[in-house]
Amino acid sequence: MRRLGFRGGLGLVVLLAVASLIVVGLLQSRGTDSDPAVAGSGAVSTAPVGDPAPDPLAGIAVVAKRTKVPGYDRDDFGPAWTDDTDAPLGRNGCDTRNDILERDLVDRVNFDIWRCPWAVRSGTLHDPYSGAVIAFQHGEDTSNAVQIDHIVSLALAWDMGASTWTPELRARFANDPANLIAVAGEANFAKASHTPASWMPPNEAFRCDYADRYTSVLRQYGLPIDRASAEALRGVLQAC
Repeated sequence: MRRLGFRGGLGLVVLLAVASLIVVGLLQSRGTDSDPAVAGSGAVSTAPVGDPAPDPLAGIAVVAKRTKVPGYDRDDFGPAWTDDTDAPLGRNGCDTRNDILERDLVDRVNFDIWRCPWAVRSGTLHDPYSGAVIAFQHGEDTSNAVQIDHIVSLALAWDMGASTWTPELRARFANDPANLIAVAGEANFAKASHTPASWMPPNEAFRCDYADRYTSVLRQYGLPIDRASAEALRGVLQAC
């Protein structure tokens, strides 16, 4: 067998090296095409997925629907706007209505009446439900222009479990500032005891705050909500 000379051996080495480079290039090209990080839209991503957003209604029981419980009477929730030591605001000389007017109205003019040092004689309400601006004036024929609404209505609370509460707890619920808000009289009548599924504030800018307050009251008092209203509240809160 004839041995290769120096030049022939060198040429063979060069050829083998070139062939190796070609093979490596092909393998790398195939690896890149199958890499999900650089592949086309049909590739499956292996990137970690973040935790889902928390449920804004966590801790609130959801029932199929609101079931009317016979026997509802406003008097079952104690005297309207009591100034009682068991009420959340305690005995301060002012009934709950004047406490909320003092909190929610602006440009207030106060006067002392019925032992209440900050009874509101006049003021301005920026109605959160409708967006209207209401000039409030205390008086037999004018006071109803601004009313105090229960965010979770007493009738709805009765149907959802308050019918089994003690009288003391019902009175506390009816006078809890967390569940009370000053609104225009017309807006209060329109809302009545509707659930969130059938009524939301016409003023869309207030809906996030309304849904947040509503769910907070439900959670605080262990009240459930019907499925349709749960979806309505969840939809608002998830968009906030």
